[in-house]
Amino acid sequence: MSVGFCPETAVPARLVTASREYDEFMATVYLDWHAYPPPEFGGGAVTVGNFDGVHRGHQALVAIARRQAATVNGPVVAVTFDPPPHQVLHPGSERPPLTTIPQRAERLHAIGADHVVVLRTSPALLALSPEAFFEDVLARQLGARAVVEGFNFRFGRGRIGTNDTLRTLCAAAGLGFEEVPPFALGGEPVSSSRVRAALVSGDVTQVADLLARNYRIEGTVVTGARRGRTIGFPTANLRDVPTVLPGNGVYAVRATVDGRTWPAAANVGPNPTFGEDARKIEVHLIGFAGDVYGKPVGVEFVTRLRETQPFKSVDELVAQLRSDVEKAKRVLGAQ
Repeated sequence: MSVGFCPETAVPARLVTASREYDEFMATVYLDWHAYPPPEFGGGAVTVGNFDGVHRGHQALVAIARRQAATVNGPVVAVTFDPPPHQVLHPGSERPPLTTIPQRAERLHAIGADHVVVLRTSPALLALSPEAFFEDVLARQLGARAVVEGFNFRFGRGRIGTNDTLRTLCAAAGLGFEEVPPFALGGEPVSSSRVRAALVSGDVTQVADLLARNYRIEGTVVTGARRGRTIGFPTANLRDVPTVLPGNGVYAVRATVDGRTWPAAANVGPNPTFGEDARKIEVHLIGFAGDVYGKPVGVEFVTRLRETQPFKSVDELVAQLRSDVEKAKRVLGAQ
């Protein structure tokens, strides 16, 4: 990690670097709206948004930004916000995101963004007029030579700025501008809200179509009731999951621990057979033997096997768990 400084305001910007497989330099920088990123961020194509989930619509946006960046011979710069603006404007409206900021930045890099700017959301930033946001952030701070935005982009105080506003401002400043139409799948635009709705309903197959990848969560293994060991199905109980959980049900998943990925079956929801109402996530790693307590585990959801349901006896539950594991193995083996 290194620290960059705005040449005018001397406001520190936190910089995190990484490299692609072909060793092209890329970076994610956290900074205030009046600070400057490193100079290599300038002179490119800029796209601004929340980018939660980094779904197919976002991927189309970045692809167009790459085309514009080639035209101006500069980098692709994706700009997002932390926290989301609505949380600053409406305290108490917090809800788990589809992706954390580090996950979002990683995905943006993976789909073609050379650099990611995470603006620290503040009342001062949100109070900027559309014209001030364009002049202070896009033109001065980022040195944009082209701007690419989605069809429903809004910006500036009270979200009064539209793409028509942005197109006019870009034309006056000699910047390129391109509006990207909605990316439709199944006759409907792909959006973060659509991804969230499908996820909450448990339709992780549809979520994978909307994201162009399986949905993934990360959590830390904590001690549970240890009941699974007594019936032959030990589970890793996850806590501190910062992102949205899929709807209740049993899923075929892949679980990653200590850098290795295992086929697994996961239950999201309560455990009604034992009279437990608390919603939790329990993951049975197929073929795994070892201690995972206190370790981080990633869980990639492949398909939903069935609903969560109560069973009349432990024997009936065990029989169903055996069936779940066999189904999970078939599904994961087929992939």
